[in-house]
Amino acid sequence: MTLEDSKEFVDEAFTRGDRRGPSYENTFGGALSFLRRRYTKDLTGVDIAVTGVPFDQAVTNRPGARFGPRVIREASALQSPDAPYGWGFDVMSEAQIIDYGDLAFDYADVPSFPRALQEHIADILEAGAASVALGGDHYVTLPILRAYAAKHGPLSVIQVDAHTDTWADDTEHRIDHGTFMYRAVKEGIVDPSRSVQVGIRTDNPDTMGFNILDAREATELGAASTASKVREIVEGNPTYLTFDIDGLDPAFAPGTGTPVWGGLSSVYADALLHDLSGLNIVGADVVEVSPQYDATGGTAIAGAHVAVSLCCLIWSAKR
Repeated sequence: MTLEDSKEFVDEAFTRGDRRGPSYENTFGGALSFLRRRYTKDLTGVDIAVTGVPFDQAVTNRPGARFGPRVIREASALQSPDAPYGWGFDVMSEAQIIDYGDLAFDYADVPSFPRALQEHIADILEAGAASVALGGDHYVTLPILRAYAAKHGPLSVIQVDAHTDTWADDTEHRIDHGTFMYRAVKEGIVDPSRSVQVGIRTDNPDTMGFNILDAREATELGAASTASKVREIVEGNPTYLTFDIDGLDPAFAPGTGTPVWGGLSSVYADALLHDLSGLNIVGADVVEVSPQYDATGGTAIAGAHVAVSLCCLIWSAKR
């Protein structure tokens, strides 16, 4: 690329015309949009809208995931501008992907947050796009699931996580990242019998009917066999994939609020996501990246890789 050519690529987060195609801008400069996609609120013709949800007021341990969307965007600039490896297609050249920016909400009015997020995602779905949300703590998945269930009916869920997040919570207005999946089942927006949680390694006696492939079983099975079991459970149903970064072992992702040893490796997670290609993944998120607990930036890099894979999974069902 010549100097003259480079002038056409100045801050593509604002100047990009075509929503498709690679970006060859310097990784160390420019606006921190996801994958150098254009920042826009125009959803016309969009396939996937990536949006940040900087909320971490539902945590039970260490806060900080409100900074997750920003560092995931920054780390996404390190991704190759060419086709993501191993998918057999170039999602950046085939799909119209935008950075829809972050949800704006009043941090001091926590009770208003769930409705604000649900409406934010509903706007994306109404336009015919799918969302990939960058959390934020794991509570953010509940309002997103509500928006998706309003369109698709009861959903299958693939949850990669160290925790089931199904602790009992019968108080309607509580906001808690450890109980949100309990609420989702109770509200009838998730069908646990057609859902699966992968990587679990903390005890919760009430599984709420979810199929569970805990970290040891999933590791001993291997990624390919685990993906096959997941496919058997969810195939044919609209499916939402939520990836808690603590599903990875702290050796690979220490920057999270509730790390638990014995988790999945990054190699395993990459293979698992690839092997789920073709399922009817209608939306997805990656959550619980808390960068202040990881001076290396490795957790943000892992989160960015997951987010790119989520885009690929959604597109694999659409193309």
